[in-house]
Amino acid sequence: MTMVKEFKEFALKGNVIDLAVGVIIGAAFSKIVDSVVGDLIMPVIGAVIGKIDFSNLFLVLGSVPPGVPATLDALKKAGVPVLAYGSFITVAVNFAILAFIIFLMVKQINRLKRREIVAPTAPPAEDIMLLREIRDSLKR
Repeated sequence: MTMVKEFKEFALKGNVIDLAVGVIIGAAFSKIVDSVVGDLIMPVIGAVIGKIDFSNLFLVLGSVPPGVPATLDALKKAGVPVLAYGSFITVAVNFAILAFIIFLMVKQINRLKRREIVAPTAPPAEDIMLLREIRDSLKR
């Protein structure tokens, strides 16, 4: 019975709940970054380089059966070994953008935390405490 109680205390701690929220937000944020990279950044890079669609950059490593179109999806469905380096480029750009955004977020959070931290004040010296007591007794 104590094991259940310990697990309940662990699961309801703030850190575990914060982690769960972070994972959920991270998954949703990852989809946004995928869309930004796939729909905004990569088409611009492709237009600058020369109308290249990175998702269709691949190198066929085996023999292609007759009648199979030379597209990445068709070759994968046919079981042909394919080195899909275009997909890797897209994922690497996704990672770089996501890592940079997380860096900016952590940097901002650290900056805000530094503002919140107030330098601890040393307790007043003993003679100041005595003077305060004398002042307070004279007020009475």
